[in-house]
Amino acid sequence: MPESLQTRIKRWMYNFYPVYRRTGARIDYIDASWREIRISIPLRFWTRNYYGTISGICMFGGVDPIYMVMLIRLLGPDYVVWDKEAAIRFIKPGRNKLVAEFKINDDELNHIRQSLEARPSVTRTYHVDLVDAQGTVCATVDKVIHIKKRNIQ
Repeated sequence: MPESLQTRIKRWMYNFYPVYRRTGARIDYIDASWREIRISIPLRFWTRNYYGTISGICMFGGVDPIYMVMLIRLLGPDYVVWDKEAAIRFIKPGRNKLVAEFKINDDELNHIRQSLEARPSVTRTYHVDLVDAQGTVCATVDKVIHIKKRNIQ
């Protein structure tokens, strides 16, 4: 699905938000339904580490907020969504631009909503790979997200 004008404006806003901008990552695409987001991390002077490859801080910082923001948008204001923990595994050095794709489907959203009918909160783990132009996975990130229903009085 193509970007909408609203998601294109949000993408521009996120890319200029100082905290995200300093990671060196860039959001390239936000699906109009918020079910898919793509980011890239180019190898530049400010994303480079001592060895001349993409810094792990840039890799982690680029993927860190994405799943949480997606779930906040997809579930709506009746839910509280927080990052709980994360782990990154470095597999190969990032010697050129890395990309990552984040996807959440309707089955996942329905599973979250059904789980929250039976218990007060749920944690979900999401996995994303940072891949170079040749398709080589350079790093993998696991994000654990805590979700609960908002107490509306």
